[in-house]
Amino acid sequence: MSTPARTFTLSDFDFELPPQLIAQHPAAERSASRLLDGRATDPVDRIFRELPDLLQPGDLLVFNDTRVVKARVFGEKSSGGKVELLIERVLVGGTGNEVVAHMKVSKKPQLGGVLHMAGGARAGGFDATLLSRWPDADGPLFRFALASADSASPHDLMERHGHMPLPPYIERQQQAGDDPDAAEDAQRYQTVFARAPGAVAAPTAALHFDDGVLARLAERGIERASVTLHVGAGTFQPVKTENLAEHRMHSEWYEVPLPTLAALERCRQRGGRVIAVGTTTVRTLESWAQSGQATGDTSIFITPGFAFQVVDLLLTNFHLPKSTLMMLVSALSGYEHVMGLYRHAIRQGYRFFSYGDAMLLERRG
Repeated sequence: MSTPARTFTLSDFDFELPPQLIAQHPAAERSASRLLDGRATDPVDRIFRELPDLLQPGDLLVFNDTRVVKARVFGEKSSGGKVELLIERVLVGGTGNEVVAHMKVSKKPQLGGVLHMAGGARAGGFDATLLSRWPDADGPLFRFALASADSASPHDLMERHGHMPLPPYIERQQQAGDDPDAAEDAQRYQTVFARAPGAVAAPTAALHFDDGVLARLAERGIERASVTLHVGAGTFQPVKTENLAEHRMHSEWYEVPLPTLAALERCRQRGGRVIAVGTTTVRTLESWAQSGQATGDTSIFITPGFAFQVVDLLLTNFHLPKSTLMMLVSALSGYEHVMGLYRHAIRQGYRFFSYGDAMLLERRG
């Protein structure tokens, strides 16, 4: 008689993390981060620059080439009250420079109200007019029309006046223009191959790659390809329901370009393995496999029992307790195995979350 599949709840993915293990700054060098090799039953402690030696000629590494935009902008209401916008998405095909944003403010303005960001349009910044609520599962999102004296695009305005949207567990505001951390984050909270602007959070597993590691991968005969998934702020939203089936994932835009589709086919034909760099790459590849659509929005929710169709190995950072990403890595490599790896990482003092260390996992089952 077969054993019925276990039903997981939110509490299954909780663990105690000492606060001092939450990395507040990146490692001195990208590839000097630690790498927990979790492919076998017993974990092996390594350094990230060893990664090329752990892969095989003919393997395919797939990266997320999204570029983090300076989406965090500070300003004031017409009444003088402080306001902060986190611009989640630039809308295409609207009536003007329209964006969707999270708004942090003491009292929400009325529809049609104008926010003066970075001093406002008259002072060299821009104005944001509140148009409507935006339907989404990740809490209150709002649609704004942006206007500046020179009619600059939203991406130009963010680049001029915005700040890197660091995760909430990195406790730095970045508002001061002379903040030395801001210069560090502008470089290090961005991958070396970031190309397509649109993310408000970095694909953090890829932050460990530098030119030296990429060169070694090429020497080893390991192919590279890219997808794009614009990471939204919803990636940091907590799961609020104990019953995982009741959780609704945030939606993110993705693309699997034709050269990557061809690379995936070549990899399969030669018997290579597909290594996803980061959970965003997993979500992109498996969304494509499920839907057959190479571009679109995805709200895929990967939990234990999920049938993977593309990804063989995963390179990932360490994730928040009770997060959907903990569920994803457990689905790939087995719940008990992953929880054991996390216990090992905590005992060994690994650095956690966006600026933390990495882990290499293999698909099991």
